[in-house]
Amino acid sequence: MGTFVIEGGHPLNGSITPQGAKNEALQVVCAVLLTSEPVTISNLPDIVDVNRLIDLLSSLGVKVEKLDAGSFRFQADDVNLEYLESEEFRQKGGGLRGSVMVMGPLLGRFGKGYIPKPGGDKIGRRRMDTHFIGFENLGATFRYDAGETFFRAEAKDGLKGCDMLLDEASVTGTANIVMAAALAKGKTTIYNAACEPYLQQLCKMINRMGGKISGVGSNLLTIEGVEDLGGCEHRCLPDMIEIGSFIGMAAMTRGELTIKDVSWDDLGQIPRVFQRMGIGVERRGNDLFVPAQCLTRHGPVLHLICCPFCWSLLPRRAAVCWFTRKCLRAGSFSSINSSTWARRSSFVTPTVRPSSGLIERHLCAGLP
Repeated sequence: MGTFVIEGGHPLNGSITPQGAKNEALQVVCAVLLTSEPVTISNLPDIVDVNRLIDLLSSLGVKVEKLDAGSFRFQADDVNLEYLESEEFRQKGGGLRGSVMVMGPLLGRFGKGYIPKPGGDKIGRRRMDTHFIGFENLGATFRYDAGETFFRAEAKDGLKGCDMLLDEASVTGTANIVMAAALAKGKTTIYNAACEPYLQQLCKMINRMGGKISGVGSNLLTIEGVEDLGGCEHRCLPDMIEIGSFIGMAAMTRGELTIKDVSWDDLGQIPRVFQRMGIGVERRGNDLFVPAQCLTRHGPVLHLICCPFCWSLLPRRAAVCWFTRKCLRAGSFSSINSSTWARRSSFVTPTVRPSSGLIERHLCAGLP
């Protein structure tokens, strides 16, 4: 088992370029299944989940060509649907949470999509029913084999557009439904859709492929189904969770750090929320500069709410981690309410909780 040995007390100085966003990468890599034409994606992060997904698509028959570091060309012109029922697919797909998003494009293009019960981070309950109810609304039949822990969705007569209201603004659920609806007959309207930047990136990519999606960036998406989609080129955004983590680490160690190519206009509230906590950040072109901080034990009071029903321009997955660490050092009362994942604060060990004054409250919806 690997071990990290960390020696504290040293400021982090210099510059760093964040990798591409994992959550976007998983969506857009699955979207290559929507077309038989070549799709080129750049700035893909070199991490286990993304590499496993690329390997899974390759085993499914997708042609994969590595063009450069983080840049791949995909062509899904000879997809082997029989592979979906193989033991190898069950093993590979079951160990990867992102495998659930192959279901939407396969269902939309081929009329069938199968996945094993996916794995993922241990952060509490993560619902799957949003995906399946959405597929059923589009006209698919859904079956779950409890013995094999295998999900099957089929639409022998094709998918048909409809109006639907998601009972949770699930990012992966919205992505899966959008990809299926892109090739459905007629118009699909999704109320309470997720609208995170990564979902916006997926919608923009599909539109470049010839799709017709409007309302991108809002909680109301309208998808006009098309006969087929073509190829395109796409570049992933930098990972906001990584950017925020480096801001926090630079501030806590009182270092000076330049984070390059952050796509500032897509950062949402991240710079402003750090500024509310007394952490200075500066825009320098498309880079973000964190000057040396003079942090005190008596920082500003912060009340942060992370809920599953809206995109607050702040990554929910990272916010609890970033700000819990900062608040434990602030010496003043702050509250962080997250109703999304029951175990998101599990990184704070039980031995730290009593002395830190950390009080946990879980009102959890279980968002994928």
